[in-house]
Amino acid sequence: MNLVLTVFEIVAPVFLLAGVGYAWVRLGFEYRLQFVTRFAMTLAVPSLIFVALMQTDIPGGELSRFTLAAFLVNGALAVGFWLIARGAHLDQRTYLAPLIFGNTGNVGIPICMFAFGQAGLGYAVVFLAVTALLSFTLGIYLVAGKGSITKVIREPMVWATLLGALFLWRGWQTPVFLTNTLDLLGQMAIPLMLITLGVAIARLSTQKLGQAVWLSFLKLVVCFTLGWLLALAFGLDDVAFGVLVLQACMPVAVTSYLLAERFDADADAVAGMVMVSTALSVGALSVILAIVL
Repeated sequence: MNLVLTVFEIVAPVFLLAGVGYAWVRLGFEYRLQFVTRFAMTLAVPSLIFVALMQTDIPGGELSRFTLAAFLVNGALAVGFWLIARGAHLDQRTYLAPLIFGNTGNVGIPICMFAFGQAGLGYAVVFLAVTALLSFTLGIYLVAGKGSITKVIREPMVWATLLGALFLWRGWQTPVFLTNTLDLLGQMAIPLMLITLGVAIARLSTQKLGQAVWLSFLKLVVCFTLGWLLALAFGLDDVAFGVLVLQACMPVAVTSYLLAERFDADADAVAGMVMVSTALSVGALSVILAIVL
């Protein structure tokens, strides 16, 4: 009973806040999605990443090992889903990026923070940074046939990760007034991301829910299996192990839909995967949390 209550306390706030965003739009209220997303990705999330890394107590060696594991998990997912897509005759431009890259920001960061505290947040933001780096290169290449190194260079999350890692490595701290300011900005990130997720889902529509169901289940099974095996192979400690598995199993990100729409892939099919995988994650992440806690 205690484990069930613990899992509920971790999962409920995440999806309740997403539900607030969903209900807000359904009730007809205005929500400037582009403005809020840009504000969150330019200021709030980078501040969260930088402060989390600067203040983490994770040893540098453990963080480096986790970073390598995160890259290899994404690489293994890319190879695995490429083989599956070829075998199932799926359009790779449409399905590969959504299957590989999960919502490690909006859902992953709060889940890992609530489950494992400051250490979990530190590991989660590293996984998010790895996902962002690969999304702007490999992800765009898969959908559009070209990568975007310049977008990676311009991405505030990448610079926040590099600076946070440098401060962690050198043991530096920003002045208290600046740390407090960045901390306040970072505290805005999680509620903004979750509410925005709910808003984005409320505005999606699809006619391909049937296909989305089996693909979402397939994504979950493959991601859990590969995440678990690589976490074991790297001998990660309990917190790093749990974060790696959880982040690998996140639902399809809304950004996958935006990429599909921008580069003329089947955006309707991706929208279905976003909606179904997010709904599925309510129960699936609860089960995974019960396993890794």
